Amino acid sequence: SGINAEYWHYYITNNLREELDVMSTEKKKGGGFLARKAKKAESEKVPDQTDYEKKLRNKDSVSVDDILKLTRITEDYLCPISANTYKIDFTKFKIRDMESGGVLFEIAKPEGGSEMSLSSDPNAGRYVRYEFPPEFLKLKQIGATVEFTIGEKPVNSFRMVERHYFKDQVIKSFDFDFGFCMPSSLNTCEHIYDLPSLSQDLMREMVQNPFQTKSDSFYFVDGKLVMHNKADYAYNAGM
Repeated sequence: SGINAEYWHYYITNNLREELDVMSTEKKKGGGFLARKAKKAESEKVPDQTDYEKKLRNKDSVSVDDILKLTRITEDYLCPISANTYKIDFTKFKIRDMESGGVLFEIAKPEGGSEMSLSSDPNAGRYVRYEFPPEFLKLKQIGATVEFTIGEKPVNSFRMVERHYFKDQVIKSFDFDFGFCMPSSLNTCEHIYDLPSLSQDLMREMVQNPFQTKSDSFYFVDGKLVMHNKADYAYNAGM
């Protein structure tokens, strides 16, 4: 069943444009645990992630294979904001429970608005903090709908890899291919997330340790990392 709206509390530190999960121009179903090259990536995980991240930040181009070798949440962003040369801009975002159809939350960028924050932190718009009720962890499937615009350059082979961690252990990963987005276009898409089944002990620990659940969202165009956003989560709202 859906979650009572009174329990929802959504913290956002900056504008919508850099955080919302990038979606494609068509409605597609995807998600689940990373299938492509997962076994290979598992065997190639790096022993010292701090040094590995430094190497990635110095690379001309960060690939999906590079990302799949990460063993925990990243310490810093792996690409600058300026890497988004395609001017991908998110304007609306909605999450719903697929079982009940109930809208869990919805947010929209003010019409005609640009920046949503006066923060001097150049990375503030890339980080979001969420607080959800414990019931969220029992959901089996959610739909995330976004509306976004593209700049004057076409976007080819658009892809997102999103990895969720609890205390530096991967608990779920998602991999979406979005295909092609036309230049100067307005796009709306819903992606379906099949959420993993969590043990009662793990759910209890996640509820008792707010904001120890974190995620990295990596966005690629033509195999090159162009956006990297972060979030953390609490599951004790309403308690």
